[in-house]
Amino acid sequence: MGNVRYAAPADKDFMTDYKLLYAAHSRYEKDWNSCPHAHYFAELFYVADGEGKFCVEEETFPIMRGDLVVVNPNIVHTEYSSRKNPLEYIVLGVERLCFQMKDHRQYLLFHNRMSREENQEIELYFRRIQREMSEEKEWYGQVCQHLLEVLIIQLMRRTGERAELLPTERVSRECSRVRRFIDFNYQDEITLETLAGIAGLNKYYFSHMFAKYYGQPPMSYLNQRRLITGQELLSSTDMSVAAIASQCGFSSQSYFSQSFKKYCGMTPAEYRKKSHGEKSV
Repeated sequence: MGNVRYAAPADKDFMTDYKLLYAAHSRYEKDWNSCPHAHYFAELFYVADGEGKFCVEEETFPIMRGDLVVVNPNIVHTEYSSRKNPLEYIVLGVERLCFQMKDHRQYLLFHNRMSREENQEIELYFRRIQREMSEEKEWYGQVCQHLLEVLIIQLMRRTGERAELLPTERVSRECSRVRRFIDFNYQDEITLETLAGIAGLNKYYFSHMFAKYYGQPPMSYLNQRRLITGQELLSSTDMSVAAIASQCGFSSQSYFSQSFKKYCGMTPAEYRKKSHGEKSV
């Protein structure tokens, strides 16, 4: 008889402090009222049946049975149901969860991206959480929390995107809006005054609030966003360091190199050589 034992990992690199706020089951009826709205928490929206449309800020796309939409906090969204084939869906509200997408979108759409088996597995998590929340059996809160954590890991595995743990305190919509602006426009010339204007706040108060929510001042976050993009370009392209510096929004190659070495502990050339060496192993 064979015997195989697998040791559990010593450390965990996944934070388990996401908080499930609610599970809601909805079915379209004649009194349905859809209006754009936003929350301080993320929503996981699973289409159990029917079809319709989903709107995220300025974008609208069709949804149908088996689709899953994950919307980040403070993002305006809503759904519209088909009258011929009414929507039925399960929504999970999750506090402190925010997906950091590589293309800086603020939502994930699983539409025809999962096999039948994967779809059944995802649906199982949603329905089991919904059932646990409705029946309220002993320890149902712990069961739901663990199911949620496994669900989030499965979503990260299938997309390659990472889930971030947000601060305990609710992030203001103004700071969230500025952070999205930085993520989309980091290559442009941006000043603290520009960001404070977008937030509609005094620049000193805004800088204090941004640091309170995200752990660093807005200009430090901007610099970090540029350097992370620099890392990606150095490891995945043959662009010159000067071209990368310009594309990331740095005023000069020397300033980029200086900032990069301070951030990564090595020069851009050393980082590129190291990352190319690791890929070839």
